[in-house]
This record gives sequence, structure tokens and C-alpha cells, in this order.
Amino acid sequence: MPKIRSITYFDNTPTGKNVQFARDTLQAAGVEVQSARLATEPFPTLVDAREAPAFAKNLMNESEQAGFDYVSLGPVQFADNSDYIQAIPRIFSAVQNVFATVEIADANVGIDLPRLMETAKLIKQVSTITDDGFSNLYLAAIANCEPGSPFFPVAYHDGGEPAFALAMQSADLAVQAFTGAPDPVTAGKRLTANIENTARQLIPAAEKIAEELGLRFLGFDFSLAPFPTQQDSLAGAMEALSTRFSGAGLVASASVVMNAIEQADFPRTGFCGLMLPVLEDTVLAENNAQGNLSINDLLLLSAICGTGLDCIPLPGNINPHVLRDILLDVAALALRLDKPLTARLMPFPGKKSGDKLTFDFPYFADSTVMESPKAYTGAYDTLYVK
Repeated sequence: MPKIRSITYFDNTPTGKNVQFARDTLQAAGVEVQSARLATEPFPTLVDAREAPAFAKNLMNESEQAGFDYVSLGPVQFADNSDYIQAIPRIFSAVQNVFATVEIADANVGIDLPRLMETAKLIKQVSTITDDGFSNLYLAAIANCEPGSPFFPVAYHDGGEPAFALAMQSADLAVQAFTGAPDPVTAGKRLTANIENTARQLIPAAEKIAEELGLRFLGFDFSLAPFPTQQDSLAGAMEALSTRFSGAGLVASASVVMNAIEQADFPRTGFCGLMLPVLEDTVLAENNAQGNLSINDLLLLSAICGTGLDCIPLPGNINPHVLRDILLDVAALALRLDKPLTARLMPFPGKKSGDKLTFDFPYFADSTVMESPKAYTGAYDTLYVK
């Protein structure tokens, strides 16, 4: 059965009829719908920074009543005052299930390095909101990301007519395609066919929703999002195709995945890339626990056409300068390759590299804290790169 991680609506106000009608229509088409989410325009365009926590709390209350599970407030962009960055911890302290992001790179502007440091300090501060450090689940740094992506945290509205898009939980399509495939070419063709067959099943339902509710349908994001089971692991599919994450050949496996997605014919939006969130993918989480995974490994795979660094478990006492330099690498890669990337970094208070992590959260697999990279000692606080 096809799975939809999220029906994501792009609007500034929630409408309950939209949510229920879309759920019913998609489920009637034989689809499992996990969540409905609302993504607004960047919140600095909607509210004063001082009023942002109350705004977010009221919006989440209205959204829950309308049937939404989560809300994304969009990014603090380069042109926005730093007061909005400082408002994010207050938002997360005031209300749950609300996401926000900070823009750290833009193709037309470049990389604002002081903003990187602000964002690094923000990540550290957000990690202390609760004892378990879980609040960074709702925060990401974004680089070169356009509106219209249905996956959270990056989702935000372009300010035009209301719209919706479908974020697919479809790593199982790769597992099915790659398991037992006689060669990479056959594996890729199977994955392309699986994606196209799934899209064909869903397009009539999506068109019905768009027509009935007067919404733009932006398309599907087939980034092959995983779930923490073996049959829903994109990393497991890649290992079935070539080698374990501790060996060579993963770049080739990632290329097979991306070639298959790019060759598939379907209405597309968002990343449609390689999604490898460490804590959401059972095989990735296991490899990390065994010491077979590093941040640079994930950056390399992101260069193939990934979504960036996602759900990265880090030591609670990580130096903000290290966080800044990780963000710098993501930003530089996004601009150099002219692609969207995000960084969702999660320091866990009281935890150090190698410590075990266990979660009472259905979307996360148990793992360990990753090794922290070394801090760079250069004068990055004063530079501006374009």
C-alpha cells in the first residue's frame, strides 16, 4: 500500500474541510495517510517578532481543530531581523508540533557567515528547551530552498493561491526494487516503474482534491522517505544494491537511486532527492551505532542529490563553532551545486560521542551519538562568501 508521510497545505489559515476531504479521497484510493500539515508564508512576513510565540500557539490551536497535525512557520530569511531568530526558542517553549527554519544560504545572496554563527548558537539553545533535547526536531537551517516542498521542516508557502502537495514515505519502493535485482540497471528500472505506478494511482485523487477545494496541486516529493523498519529503509535498499555503509560503492548506489527518481514521469515538487535521516532509518541508525557513519559520509551522499544532513545526533556539549562549520559545509555545497539542502542537527544534553540513544517516538530508531568534528580555528566570524 502506498504511504503518504504528509498532505501538506500551503496557506496562512487552516481549513478543516480541506483536511478531511483530502484524507478521505486519498484513503479511498488505497493510500495510507500519516499526517496533514500546514505550511505558512515565512512568519516574519506575518507577525512582529515579539508576538511570534502567541501567534504560533494560536495558529497551532486552530490547526489542530481543523485536523492538522503539524504547522511550519517557514524560514527566517536573510532580509529578516535577528529578533526573529531569537523568537524561535520562545515559540518552541510556548507550543509543540510547530516547525521553523533559518535561511543560511541563497543563490542570489551567498552565505552570511555571521548568520551561520547565530544559527549555531540557536541550535545549542534549542537543545536545552527540554531535558531530552528533542526540540531540534522542529528546527532546521536551509540553504537555497524554494517554497513548495511538502516535507517538514523546510515547507513554506509562496504567498500565492492556496496549494497542496504530497510528501511520500516511499523508501519501501527502493527496497522492493533493489532486493534480488540482478544488476544496477535492472534495479533502477524497477524503482522508476514503482514510482510511476504509485504516482499514477494517486494522480486522480490529487486532481479531485484540487478541483473540489479550488487548490493548486504542486505535485509529489518522491524523496523516498524512510521509516524505522527494515522494509522501509532506504539505506537498507542501498546496501542490498552494493555494499554496507562502511565500504566503498555507496556513491554509485546513491546515483542509481537518483537516476531512477529523475527518470520517473510524475508531477514533482520539493527535493525529489536522497533522504537519509540518521535517526529515522533503521539501517542508518544501526550503522551509526557501529561507527560506520560520519557527517562527511552524509555530505558526500548529499552531493549526489540529497536533502542534506537530517536528524544528526550530536554531543550535548558540542562547540557552537563546530556547528557553524557543519552549517558552512552544507551552505557551500548547496551553492556550489545549485541545489536545495537542509541541516537538522540535534545535540543531546548530557550525552557525549558514543553514548546510546533510545527513543519513545515512532519515527526514530535507537542509535548512538555521532562523533563531533573538530572545530576550525580560522576567522570565519568576519567573512562573507558569495
